[in-house]
Amino acid sequence: MQEYEVRRGQTENVAPDKLKATMQDIFGNVEKKDGKLVTNFGALKPLSAWACKKNLCIDTKMDPTVPDDVAGSTIKAFNTFLERVTGYTAKERGKRAQKKVKESKL
Repeated sequence: MQEYEVRRGQTENVAPDKLKATMQDIFGNVEKKDGKLVTNFGALKPLSAWACKKNLCIDTKMDPTVPDDVAGSTIKAFNTFLERVTGYTAKERGKRAQKKVKESKL
């Protein structure tokens, strides 16, 4: 499970209805299971998303047997989804993660 910070002012994006609409727009079919939104897309089998506090929590399993073009399009769609919901680009998310790691070390 991975937790992603949501940019201030974008917390409404993790509301269940808005999150479901965004997932349907990017990934297609979305189901609700145990309070989580679940979908299968490309190499993501499955992808579960839900709001935890004011953040976005995601649980994914990747299928390593898919062709390279499917893997590339899956990563692109996943990054687009995260950017729309969190408000941070992949580069910004990486920098924030590195900063957190550095702060937690002595």
